[in-house]
This record gives sequence, C-alpha cells and structure tokens, in this order.
Amino acid sequence: MTPIDEKTLTAIKNFQQAEVNDALIYAEIADGLKNEHDRKLIRKLSHDETKHAEFWREYTGEMPKPQMGKIKWHRFLSKILGYTFVIKRKEKDEDQGIQDYSKLIGIIPGVEELVKDETDHEYALINSLDELPLQYTGSIVLGLNDALVELSGTLAGLTLAFQNTRMIALSGLITGIAAALSMAASEYLSTKTEKSGKDPIKASIYTGIAYIITVALLILPYLIFSNYFVALAVMMSTVFAIIAIFSYYISVIRDESFKKQFFSMAGISVGVALISFIFGYIVRNFIEI
Repeated sequence: MTPIDEKTLTAIKNFQQAEVNDALIYAEIADGLKNEHDRKLIRKLSHDETKHAEFWREYTGEMPKPQMGKIKWHRFLSKILGYTFVIKRKEKDEDQGIQDYSKLIGIIPGVEELVKDETDHEYALINSLDELPLQYTGSIVLGLNDALVELSGTLAGLTLAFQNTRMIALSGLITGIAAALSMAASEYLSTKTEKSGKDPIKASIYTGIAYIITVALLILPYLIFSNYFVALAVMMSTVFAIIAIFSYYISVIRDESFKKQFFSMAGISVGVALISFIFGYIVRNFIEI
C-alpha cells in the first residue's frame, strides 16, 4: 500500500465518511420509490458510493458509521423537494470532492477510476432520472411566475388606490383565484394542443396549485398588517424570497445559473409592481373611488 501522510489520511477519512452517508441516503430514497426506472438508477448510485467507501478502507482500515442526522435531514428534503433535487444537490457538493480526488492521482493507485465514476458515469445516471413532478416543471414555472408578476403588480396598484388592507386583500384574492383558474384552463388547452406526451390535466393542476399557493403567500401580509405600506413592503419581500428559493431550486434541478434565473424573475416582478404602484397613485388622485 502506498504510504500517505497524516493530512492526506484525514482527507481520505472525510471522503470515506461522505461516501458512506451518500450510499445510505441513496439507498433509503430508492427503497421508497415506486418508479422502477429511477429506483434501479438510484440503487446503482448507492452501490457506487459503497464501492468508493470500500476503496478508501484500504487506507483508513475501517468503515465509518453513517451520520444519521444528515441521513434523516436528506430523507426529509427528498419528501418535500423531491429526490432529484436532493441527489443533484449532493452531486454538486461533491464537485469539490472530485477536485480533491484529482489531487491524489499519481499518489494513490485507482483514484482515476473514482474520478471517472463521479464525473462521467454518475452524471449520466443522475440525468436519466425521471421524477414525475419534474416532468411538469414548465407548468409550475408558468403558474408561479405569472402569479408573482400579475398579483404583485395588482396588489401594488391596489395599495395606493384603496389604502385599506382588507379591501386590498379581498380584491387580490378574487383576482388571484380567477387568474389561477384561467391559467390552469389555459395550460390544459396548451398541453393538449402541443401533444407533448404530458397529461393535460396534471399540467393544469400543477399550474393552478403553484398559482394559488403564491396568491395565498402574497395576500397574507394584507391580512396580518393594518398599515398598507408595511403590508406592501412585506409582500414585496415575500416576492423576493419566493423568487430566491425557486431560482435556487431550478438552478439545481436544471443545472442553470442561479443569478440569471433570480435577476430575470425579480426584475420583471419589480418592474410590473412599480408601474402598477404608479398607476394606483394616478387612479387614487384622478378617479373617485
């Protein structure tokens, strides 16, 4: 066996611990799936991680126990955000590990194969995952983005026009529900016409649910706060928070730039809200309400 120094041994133990954790995370995700295609892929990922942990045992002389706190956390995330998000997030975390592995090429025999597994083979497996909700990401994006732009603009305009949080909330709720139903119906017809293979009913449901959830979150400040300017500020803060969370999620799932996604959505929402706010001021001053 190739002699290694203490610093390298510590790094190897960290690699091994991460591989053990990931192997169990993937195994538990696979055990809970009905999708046979994805179950086989994720079990293969778990097998690969176990193989890597066994590789490092030659140098550490032991197999560490899984860190159950991390296992439970990722199990919870997979239920809330989906297993594809968790697995892709884990693989992004391993990007640094791959760089560290590469430093050991030429020092420890066999590391090249681990790097190849992490970069080529596992990447191909992960991108073959076919989680059902992600087939309708476009529908979710449509519902969320339209709700953020349309309702934030509507509420901003109503804030100065009415200057009454209850009336603003009521008007926003009526507008939001009507728009959600309209968007869901439009998505149904659009998906049915496209013949993309997606279920039009499921597409419309995902769009409608995304829209309604966004409506509820944006109207909530007007039900909590009596000061309409405070409610407006909290509502816009909620818009930015939703955009940030969703942009991060999409950036992981689609391997896209977080900044590009965030600033694109935020810029549109703020621009529409500002125009609507000004329009509300004009209505307030020139039209009797």
